[in-house]
Amino acid sequence: MLDFAKGDGLIPVVIQDDQTLEVLMLGYMNQEAWEKTEREGRVTFYSRSKNRLWTKGEESGNFLKVVSAHIDCDQDTLLIKVVPAGPTCHTGARSCFQTAYNQNFLLQLERIIQNRYDEPSDESYVNRLRQRGLNKIAQKVGEEAVETVIAALAETEHDFINESSDLLFHLLVLLREKGLGLQTIAKNLESRHQ
Repeated sequence: MLDFAKGDGLIPVVIQDDQTLEVLMLGYMNQEAWEKTEREGRVTFYSRSKNRLWTKGEESGNFLKVVSAHIDCDQDTLLIKVVPAGPTCHTGARSCFQTAYNQNFLLQLERIIQNRYDEPSDESYVNRLRQRGLNKIAQKVGEEAVETVIAALAETEHDFINESSDLLFHLLVLLREKGLGLQTIAKNLESRHQ
């Protein structure tokens, strides 16, 4: 049970992208905002500047769909994992915390590839590759692996970065084609580390 008394009726709420794990923003909730969030499945804050409840996205349409909520050990802070409907920051940025790059872009790319599978389009490279079948996708990973090795041994750092990027992209497509994701690979690597 959340303890709203510690913060004079408000608790801090960390908003995290469920897929990429990127921290998107920090807000505050009172009991009423928390209940509305639970009931509607969209994040509602208590706006200290407006002195009222405020559902993120009520003006922009960039709602935060709740995936899960986690109460901290002191029961006075919340972590809410969400699927954002667009940029989270009022500036139009994906996050209110400006970092040099999205450290979890591979997870975001995995989501983009999944979206290409769910909503195929003739313009999509992923869709065209997928239509060629598992053998072609696996062959493409092999080609990119060889090109990465060649670039590492005989080409510029820029070439090596580009070939490594191509390899990772095609590996993500192959994982998706096999019904697997980065989470499965990460768990396997973690278990090997122990």
